Amino acid sequence: MITHDPEERRALIGEYLLGLLSEQEAAEVRQLLEEDEQAARMALEWERHFLELSDQLPAQTPSPALWPRIRQSLGLHEAPRSSTLSNWWNSLLTWRLTAAALGMALLVAVLTPVLRAPDIAGERYTVVLQQPGEAAKPGWVIQVNRDGTLQLDPLVADQVPEGRALQFWTLIDPADGPRSLGLVEAGQPLRLPAEQIGAVQAGQLFELTLEPAGGSPYNRPSGPVLYIGRAVLASVN
Repeated sequence: MITHDPEERRALIGEYLLGLLSEQEAAEVRQLLEEDEQAARMALEWERHFLELSDQLPAQTPSPALWPRIRQSLGLHEAPRSSTLSNWWNSLLTWRLTAAALGMALLVAVLTPVLRAPDIAGERYTVVLQQPGEAAKPGWVIQVNRDGTLQLDPLVADQVPEGRALQFWTLIDPADGPRSLGLVEAGQPLRLPAEQIGAVQAGQLFELTLEPAGGSPYNRPSGPVLYIGRAVLASVN
């Protein structure tokens, strides 16, 4: 259920554009974007952030298999012809949101060019968490060791406003939703055991959000995303 809290709305819209919501949640956000001008502006702000991020990546030549995979993820392979569908595609907002989704699909494809099954134990991963839209400003780095332990280290000395907290999240399957990994003290490293992290795989999402003191009151981020990144395989046994 979408609330009137502007920070939760902003977080939900960002997750929607990244494709992290369930089908039901995504449908609610789509309806909100069509009916609420302020929500649509939030979506355009997120879109600019994501497109700026993708613009920082070096040019790549997509493989022949990439485009069908993108079309399938966007639902373009079986769209029926109808006047309703034509009106939908002619919507400026729809085209802009589709462009944002396509940009993020390409970004993920560049970072994780091969779709992988869950990786075997013993692999190491690196995650660079950076500000959305600020590709040149990484803020934290994550190392997942062969034994499954996770080390989160700051690259910047952030100041958290009084009464707020940094919360650490991860997401593998959008159907399962994000999972909290606990609160983080600004500017301080954090080490988490393998039992808390679980199995990590290439492309897994990690992020730091700004939440109320004590953490998000919901089972998902409620505040703005400060830093975000995906796991990249560092080495293999």
